[in-house]
Amino acid sequence: MFSKACEYGIRAIIHIAHQSQKGNRVSLKEVAKAIDSPVAFTAKILQALAKDELIVSTKGANGGYEIPSDQLSKVSLRDVVKSIDGDNIYNGCGLGLKGCNEKKPCPVHYQFKAVRDDLKKMLETTTIQDLALGLNQGIAFLKR
Repeated sequence: MFSKACEYGIRAIIHIAHQSQKGNRVSLKEVAKAIDSPVAFTAKILQALAKDELIVSTKGANGGYEIPSDQLSKVSLRDVVKSIDGDNIYNGCGLGLKGCNEKKPCPVHYQFKAVRDDLKKMLETTTIQDLALGLNQGIAFLKR
């Protein structure tokens, strides 16, 4: 459903949030290792998240990535998906047909629309802070 970049982006921002809640700033290499992603690929993802101000990038010897504590509850999964994949997830046809719409629906149009609407609601109402909580409690993980 999400691109590989988006999957890694979600995992990366959850890891950064988890570390930010502990007062830690994390390096690119630490993020890549924590989410089991190539460093160069992770760098591009983190650049997009920083450009959209979902994370803060600090340069220098003590630099790294973090999310200010007052932002943790404001960043939603929708923000992350939009930053990396855009809004296409809300518009595409379930079968990939270009001409599918309400007036000329594909065979799965209405079923897929319901799933897409539920997904949109979940992405809009789930914050990164919510997801980092599972890591804090030890009931969720980011790496196999």
